[in-house]
Amino acid sequence: MTPDSWRHGEVAVIGLARSGDAASRLLRARHATVYASDSEKTPEVESIATALRTSGVDAQVGGHDLARIARASMLVASPGISPDAPPIMAARRAGVPVISELELALSMLPDTRYVAVTGTNGKSTVTSIVGHLLRSLGHDVVVAGNIGTPLSQIALQANHPAWVALEVSSYQLHDTPSIAPAVGVLTNLSPDHLDRYADVESYYRDKSLLFSNATSASNWVVNADDSAALEMARAASGNLMRFSGEGRFCDAFYDRQHGTLIVLDEPLLPRAELPLLGDHNVGNALAAALAVMSADAAHTSINARKRIAAGLRTMTPLAHRLETVADSGGVLWVNDSKATNVAAAKVGISAMTRPTVLLLGGRHAGEPYTDLAEPIRKRCKAVLVFGESADLIQQDLVGVAPILRLGGQFADVVARARELAVPGDCVLLSPACKSFDMFTNYEDRGRTFARLAQEAGGRA
Repeated sequence: MTPDSWRHGEVAVIGLARSGDAASRLLRARHATVYASDSEKTPEVESIATALRTSGVDAQVGGHDLARIARASMLVASPGISPDAPPIMAARRAGVPVISELELALSMLPDTRYVAVTGTNGKSTVTSIVGHLLRSLGHDVVVAGNIGTPLSQIALQANHPAWVALEVSSYQLHDTPSIAPAVGVLTNLSPDHLDRYADVESYYRDKSLLFSNATSASNWVVNADDSAALEMARAASGNLMRFSGEGRFCDAFYDRQHGTLIVLDEPLLPRAELPLLGDHNVGNALAAALAVMSADAAHTSINARKRIAAGLRTMTPLAHRLETVADSGGVLWVNDSKATNVAAAKVGISAMTRPTVLLLGGRHAGEPYTDLAEPIRKRCKAVLVFGESADLIQQDLVGVAPILRLGGQFADVVARARELAVPGDCVLLSPACKSFDMFTNYEDRGRTFARLAQEAGGRA
């Protein structure tokens, strides 16, 4: 639980992006004394700091006062701050409790039920579908967490929602000891964030914290097609429910022979009526439906099942995740910027049904790109590699497909893709890399791609 000591001393908040900003405001709303700091001194950070000062927060930019942090009653860490960053280390050496922004918010939402979704890939999509399905059932629900809206922002509201669809990253789980969802979902596990974690075991260890408060009454929804995820979940107490997009017979699965999504032994929806690209999204839909049905017995009634099926029929893709951003001259432009690792890009490439010009590159995240060879060989007519990882990608995929290494600006990459694409083709941005070499984040990268695609061919 969140230590009560924050009520009596100064609380340090590290990081002034969305999470840190929301946490600082939530603490001030609860009359805490707050010192917030960020090592960056960008115009955006300066603007946030200025606004926080008007609310009574002592905000510092361009560095941290480590001595002051060591005297704090508690430290709230934004998820982007590494556990071995100097301010976090200073707090731990001084015995200052360190919690996540998520932990802070959960302590102030005691009556809100939540479905927590984590995993290496698919968690944003599953979280979004969970929120959509809960709304379809008539619930007051918000979608929050790693998906974009900090949970502290929700806790600041005068009226708290009955339900939250909550995406949680490994970074957030690291310092969220009280997490205890109505249903916890583990989408899959594969190596990721090896630029931050020493090894994959450390990364998986943080993911396993989803189960840290498991009891015999807990409900877990786990991918039956992923042996690592299944092994992790089996070690936890509670009711284990499994989903499979590959047709394995379990609690929720895709009956490929009849083209039907089956949940809890009953047909839920024909695949043809699910408006999401790719087989992976069948699995995402099954995971979300199973989680919602597991969250409350009332969600399994005949009427509830009808509402859930209707909700799935109206689901639209997330921004930056296999999102069609332009369709002109017979060329489809698809923004999959959220594919920031190899496993996610593999899913995106595999979802393509047209000859594809693939845009691949960015900041290397520690994985080899060889796992992309098979889907690239089957679906891609050309691969344009760019950014800091271009040389590594080219080395790993030599001979798989025509590979063009491009320097210069991202606009040059998109322009070359337009030259190569012919009617009937697809241009896919599914970069398999972080965005930070050229962009602020994957959203900035996706928006830029969408704008350039629309300029190249016309708006979708």
